[in-house]
Amino acid sequence: MADTDKLANEVKTMTLQNGESTAPNNSNDDFMNDWGFPLPDLYKLSLRFYKEKDGKAIHLTYKEKLRLVAYTKQAAHGKYRNDVSPDVGFLDVVGNDRRQAWQNLGDMSKESAMMEFIKLVDSQCGLLRPYIEAHKAENMEKIKKQREAEEQRRREEEEKERKRLEEEAQRQLEMERKRQLEQEMQIRTALNQQTAVQFSQYATQQCPGNKQQQEELIRQLQEQHFQQYMQQVYQQQLLHQQQQYQQLQQNTSSAQQLQQNMSSAAPNTTTTNNNPNVTTVITKTETKELTQAQQQQMQQQQQLQPNGPTSVPTEQPDTNGNKEDFPTPMPVLMPASIWTRKDIKAFKDSVKTCKENVIKIASLATATVRVPTHEDGSCLFWEFSTDYYDIGFGVYFEWTVEPNNAVTVHVSESSDEEDLEEEQQENKVDVEQGSKQDNRPPTDEIIPVYRRDCHEEVYCGSHAYPGQGVYLLKFDNSYSLWRSKNLYYRVYYSR
Repeated sequence: MADTDKLANEVKTMTLQNGESTAPNNSNDDFMNDWGFPLPDLYKLSLRFYKEKDGKAIHLTYKEKLRLVAYTKQAAHGKYRNDVSPDVGFLDVVGNDRRQAWQNLGDMSKESAMMEFIKLVDSQCGLLRPYIEAHKAENMEKIKKQREAEEQRRREEEEKERKRLEEEAQRQLEMERKRQLEQEMQIRTALNQQTAVQFSQYATQQCPGNKQQQEELIRQLQEQHFQQYMQQVYQQQLLHQQQQYQQLQQNTSSAQQLQQNMSSAAPNTTTTNNNPNVTTVITKTETKELTQAQQQQMQQQQQLQPNGPTSVPTEQPDTNGNKEDFPTPMPVLMPASIWTRKDIKAFKDSVKTCKENVIKIASLATATVRVPTHEDGSCLFWEFSTDYYDIGFGVYFEWTVEPNNAVTVHVSESSDEEDLEEEQQENKVDVEQGSKQDNRPPTDEIIPVYRRDCHEEVYCGSHAYPGQGVYLLKFDNSYSLWRSKNLYYRVYYSR
């Protein structure tokens, strides 16, 4: 019992007279900097080291072991409590000594108990620090491997994403090339159809009786005709882009003002006929609201004379060395301008006021709006939208002369389509391709029929008159087996 009293006196010297534990000299940060581990982790490693090495590399006195047990209890449970202390018999000397040592720690904090435990083990065994250093190196190696694995995984994901983007870009490039080739073939086919008769007659005159030379001359003329047409298209696109950029820099609000004025101008429209089933041609009010950029664009188009006779060789030596005049080919149509607007609700509300401008197109049906060129106009404008679903749209130009300026609408139902198919089989010609027939006026394609998301925004467009004729605005719902479409549209011309 004398040893127990002495141990109690030694433990009491670690406590203040008011029952509060003394603050350790080293804080948690000091332990972290000194040992490389947070205090709780360092305590667990020290406790494991003590249990593994007790009696082997560590030889402690009875008093020191009591102190370690007391620190362990204080670190685990805090201040001494009877409910966590095991029952000790009167004759259990070791149990009573341990309980007394724990009680003597008083209100010492758990952190202070951990620190004292580590200091005592370190002071009694020099192998603790190498043991901790080994674990520190092991943890550093584990962290290093984890970081390397994460870095490798990140590089693999980046490489995978890069390859995916490259493949996507390559696929888009191939699709764009294919689309350009298809578009070029369509343009060549349309141009060749327009000039087939003239070129054939010219080749026959220049190379009579020589079929091979005639075909070679026709190919050369067709290629020259195509290159000239594409040059005009590129010039027009460049002018259009420059005008858009200038308009954006000069006045960004002009387009919004134009949309508001066009939406509110529906009640002030004037008609060119008295037929209630005919679409209205809007003039005057909306003509004045064309932006300055659009007017400049039309003037530049007229200066370029895009729809005039295409310049091809006017003289070609024949087999005898003489020169003859080359016949002038048909006019070349310039591409149309297309844009969209977001005010679809306001547009529909303005169009609904005129019932003739709303058409219900049944499933498997196609509506064709015939708009003759007006003697006072120089450019046609159109706008359209639908309620819930998209619809096919294309524009064609029929080289014919209408007796009046009446705009008419023809909706081909399924029965009408059968008659049309029979007629096409007899003539072996597709009207959509703009081919020429003996009993029908020639028709050129301005915009091919494609499905447009006009249920999300208003689709608008314009085209400068190529001459006197009739515009055919085709709204195609033949691909829809069940759904009918409500079409809201408006057409007008500008002077």
